[in-house]
Amino acid sequence: MLAATGDLPEDADRWCLELKWDGVRVVCHVTPHGVRAAGRRGADVTGRYPELSGLVDLVPGREAVLDGEVVAFRHGRPSFERLQRRMHLDRPDPRLVRQVPVRYVVFDVLYLDGRPLYDLPYLQRRQLLEELDLAGAGPFEAPPHLHAADTDQVKELVEYTWEQRLEGVVAKRVDSPYRPGRRVDFWRKVKNFQTRDVIICGWKPGRGRREGGFGSLLLGAYDDGGALRFTGQVGTGFTDRALEDIYERLWPLRCLTSPYDELLPRELARDAQWVEPVLVGEVAYGVWTREGHLRAPSWRGLRDDKDPREVTYEPR
Repeated sequence: MLAATGDLPEDADRWCLELKWDGVRVVCHVTPHGVRAAGRRGADVTGRYPELSGLVDLVPGREAVLDGEVVAFRHGRPSFERLQRRMHLDRPDPRLVRQVPVRYVVFDVLYLDGRPLYDLPYLQRRQLLEELDLAGAGPFEAPPHLHAADTDQVKELVEYTWEQRLEGVVAKRVDSPYRPGRRVDFWRKVKNFQTRDVIICGWKPGRGRREGGFGSLLLGAYDDGGALRFTGQVGTGFTDRALEDIYERLWPLRCLTSPYDELLPRELARDAQWVEPVLVGEVAYGVWTREGHLRAPSWRGLRDDKDPREVTYEPR
């Protein structure tokens, strides 16, 4: 189940708050025989995160389906950039696992010992999750939730997310069921900064130290009619590792014609190398311009857990 983007709720007594974790969504099916982990699009990601196998020992003899976020930390804060080193490798080298450890932050339980829990209210599911006692055990945690009616604690929490440069909070209605595969308004992302998914549609050649690679990526998204629209270009926020990795992924995807369903200005189309629009990334940005483009986007990373058709054009 996915959250809609919004503001802190006004009817606070009906909501709880959790921290928003800057990682990748993973659902784990835990049985006495092992763990199977699935990404947001249903792909098996068990091999990517061998740390998850330890869940068997935490819920011995039980069967559970857990929903949460795989997160890599740097200096005590979630680092999506650091997680990039792990999230695209199906079988990471043991040395990399030690160098870039991840934690599984569990925030929901969907099934327990033969009982589906989808229709239970959020607070009851949270109670069952707390009884599993995952908090602080190895590379796992189940962080506490906060009732939104406690205005002083809410203020402290929001201030803390800004001070620590965290992504924000998620508001969840206390009576909300779990609806797999849907984006719902009774889960609400309240972000401290703007981020968006984007589709890579091409690149502009690099110059100087980026000679032989790309200088910027041409971005796109699908509008309500299914047309692929230009949303801007991004040339900042890349590490040297990311520049190499993205270029290697783009090279086999080259095509002769623009994938956009609109004509680009001549200065953008000139020297552009087009690619099949299949790679999804994430950018941080300031605002949308009046022309419907992202202003001053900065690259955050590739998202192979996202389907390009889910990347929508919503300038606002």
